[in-house]
Amino acid sequence: MRVDSFDFELPEDRIALRPAVPRDAARMLVVGPTGEVQHSFVRELPAWLHSGDVVVLNDTKVIAARLRGNRVGRGDATPRIEVMLHKRVSSDSFLAFARPARKLAEGDRVMLGRSLEARVTGRGEAGEIQVMFNQSGEQLDAQIAIQGEIPLPPYIAGKRKVDEQDQTDYQTMFARLEGSVAAPTAGLHFTPELLRRLFDRGVRHEAVTLHVGAGTFLPVSAQETSGHRMHAEWASIEPTCAERLNATRRNGGRIVAIGTTSLRTLESAATPAGEILPYSSDTDIFITPGYKFKAVDVLLTNFHLPRSTLFMLVSAFSGLEVMRAAYAEAIRERYRFYSYGDACLLFRPHA
Repeated sequence: MRVDSFDFELPEDRIALRPAVPRDAARMLVVGPTGEVQHSFVRELPAWLHSGDVVVLNDTKVIAARLRGNRVGRGDATPRIEVMLHKRVSSDSFLAFARPARKLAEGDRVMLGRSLEARVTGRGEAGEIQVMFNQSGEQLDAQIAIQGEIPLPPYIAGKRKVDEQDQTDYQTMFARLEGSVAAPTAGLHFTPELLRRLFDRGVRHEAVTLHVGAGTFLPVSAQETSGHRMHAEWASIEPTCAERLNATRRNGGRIVAIGTTSLRTLESAATPAGEILPYSSDTDIFITPGYKFKAVDVLLTNFHLPRSTLFMLVSAFSGLEVMRAAYAEAIRERYRFYSYGDACLLFRPHA
């Protein structure tokens, strides 16, 4: 499909720069299985679900992945460099994006604070590099936390500075395993009170893991969706979790993915027959209209950027024309968009 089929106009003032307070006070546009639209709030999510359903959350934790420093060791010039980590490859090495990329060559060193040094060990396309640090493991993790900055998306960071409040706002209440450079933003809407009300409704929750990479911020530059390559991200489903999810389906319950990251993890692990297998591997699954969903029945997700892989995913889930109409309705009703914005609850069309 042509990428411009997924374009739409969004007024600048619809981009949320702070989350709703409390988190579950965000609005929620409900899109039914036949495309009908209703208006609700995230705190009312239990009323839209049934006893026996299960919500599946992503328990990844955002790291301070944006690092700034200077190139050293090549003449007198020490240009300023920004390094955006996006995927760990070993205890001391990451794949990253660099700005300005033209200032770095393989073998260059970048000082990121007094004691943290990164050496460029490889270069890829579009500014992607591989860096090896002079520290590893927990020691490296601690230094990244000290020297780095929470990597707010460009559409927020370009309008205001990252501050102390973002340290809390940009993590879900389920954040447990460090590794993401972007939050699984649908999970940001959850509060202990919402989780309790879901439990009282008979809706359990499960956790999977997908470490979100910086590729989620990259525009789709191809003209056709077939020309776009997704960056691989690491995902995991524990065997006991997979077993419980399969039991939910057998007992007539629905699997409700909280966010596109949870959905992509589940769909990566599912067989053609819909059985969810244990999983621990990279995934580069790219979901566009025509994809046959195997595991997920309902999706809670935020509003996504035009021409993005995530808008393509929700268009695959509910239908392109349905989602174009739903987004137009959300803009008319002044919903708040993107990472700190409001939510959509999507029910998959009947087969």
